[in-house]
Amino acid sequence: VPVRRLAPLAGRVYGRRWLVLLLFSLLGFAQGLVWNTWGPIQNSARLAFGFSSWDIALLVFWGPIGFAPCFFFMWLMDKKGLRVTVLLTSSLMVLGAGLRCVPVSDLEIRKKLIHGGQLLNGLAGPTVMNAAPFLSTTWFSPDERATATAIASLLNYLGAAGAFLVGPLVVPPPNGTSQLPLVSQSNTEHIKDRIEAVLYAEFGMVSLIFSAALAYFPSRPPFPPSVAAASQRLSYRRSFCRLLSNFRFLMIALAYAIPLGVFSGWSGVLDLILTPVHVSQVDAGWIGFWSIVGGCVVGIAMAR
Repeated sequence: VPVRRLAPLAGRVYGRRWLVLLLFSLLGFAQGLVWNTWGPIQNSARLAFGFSSWDIALLVFWGPIGFAPCFFFMWLMDKKGLRVTVLLTSSLMVLGAGLRCVPVSDLEIRKKLIHGGQLLNGLAGPTVMNAAPFLSTTWFSPDERATATAIASLLNYLGAAGAFLVGPLVVPPPNGTSQLPLVSQSNTEHIKDRIEAVLYAEFGMVSLIFSAALAYFPSRPPFPPSVAAASQRLSYRRSFCRLLSNFRFLMIALAYAIPLGVFSGWSGVLDLILTPVHVSQVDAGWIGFWSIVGGCVVGIAMAR
């Protein structure tokens, strides 16, 4: 008896997929920008808020610490969809960015609020860095999936690169750390005011992105774009067990995670590393900026 073969389902793509990609990418950009706020201006932050070298390192480290509950966010994305996960993530970012702006005169309390804000922003990391393949599978056709994944993933790093420019160009360095003419006229209060201007601007940007996602960020299109998007998924526990027993997957994960972890940890405290060898805050910012931008450009080109 001849076997009856079913014709593959015809996928359908929607123009709104680019809007969804844009909102998600902007969210990732903002998360990277907020995460890397303090490293590029660590000399100024130490003068204005009394941070120590340990504080600066910890402010950067809250990003990786935020990945501790990453499996919860992945489970939430599988069970509730993209919209619920993105709204929860962006609300954490708004709360975190807002905590950093609370005008408290007590520096110890202010430092704790800033640390808390960085932790909440770090909790957004699992979604903005891991949800890109899920988003591209849900909204994009197979021939666009790699490009969409690259854009959604790499905009987070581009945000971190932007912090290398915004911070040093807006916030003047303290005396004794740069040869710029502006240094002789700067003081602690002026530096603190400029840092707070950066914090308020980042809070406004995160709030705007959250408002846009709240107004429009659907979980999925009316019709799936491909067979993969319409296929039934395995249970969360079963998928997790199969991944942990897949040797090839573990090797790929390590090949991705080890260089990225080393590079991210190094770049987050780049100015702290270069200050003892008399590299100015602005020069260190440009070094960090181009090192990340180069990776973003090549990454998107390789995806294409």
